Amino acid sequence: MPPDLLFWSLALAATFLVGASKGGLPLVGMLAVPVMALAMPVTRAAGLLLPLYILSDAYGLWLYRRDYSRRNILIITAAATLGVALGYATAAITSDDLVTLIVGIISLLYSLMALANLSASRPPRPAALGPGLFWGTVTGFTSFVSHAGGPPFQMYVLPQRLPKMVFAGTSTISFAYINLIKLPPYWLLGQVNVASLKTAVALAPAALFGAWAGYHLTRILPERAFYRFVETALLIVALKLIWDGRGALASLGL
Repeated sequence: MPPDLLFWSLALAATFLVGASKGGLPLVGMLAVPVMALAMPVTRAAGLLLPLYILSDAYGLWLYRRDYSRRNILIITAAATLGVALGYATAAITSDDLVTLIVGIISLLYSLMALANLSASRPPRPAALGPGLFWGTVTGFTSFVSHAGGPPFQMYVLPQRLPKMVFAGTSTISFAYINLIKLPPYWLLGQVNVASLKTAVALAPAALFGAWAGYHLTRILPERAFYRFVETALLIVALKLIWDGRGALASLGL
């Protein structure tokens, strides 16, 4: 496949996944950066996709304006602000290989946990402040480095067993805030620039279509079968990213 065709094919697929994640399928969004990382460095992929996340967020906020957990949103967004600040502060010492490896490991751990269905038999947990502040900070940091905030967010919120639409709305609203506060530091770091914005404009219809499709799929598809497919795909992509990021281990003397 010619390089340009490969790039645009992966970009359209990743953009659709971004939109679908904001339509109510947050697991799908975890695949977006790994897919784009097959065509470019993770940091560049994250910068290209951020405006598309923000555009999809705007649509998602309207879709889920009545379905959300206020307490979870307040805890997650407060802690995530610190996580984003930590991500910006450490950006200069974080290599592409290390970010790739981190995303791969996070994705692998989450997908194994999800596939094993470890929390299925446990009673619902409350939205506790302490764990929320910890996982919210991790969410902000991993979201900053590569839009990989989904797994830590889900590790905190999933055990609460929220209604499906409330969970989707809480995720959408929380990440709308996180993505918006990431924009200034991304611009300062050069990850978002005029060229990437032009590409994002061309991809915008795919993001909006993905958000529309994700919302309707959330309402009608059997969750278990669909999530199992996505979790399996995430596991495969995670292994690929860990392999690609293995150079970071050598740089750390491991």
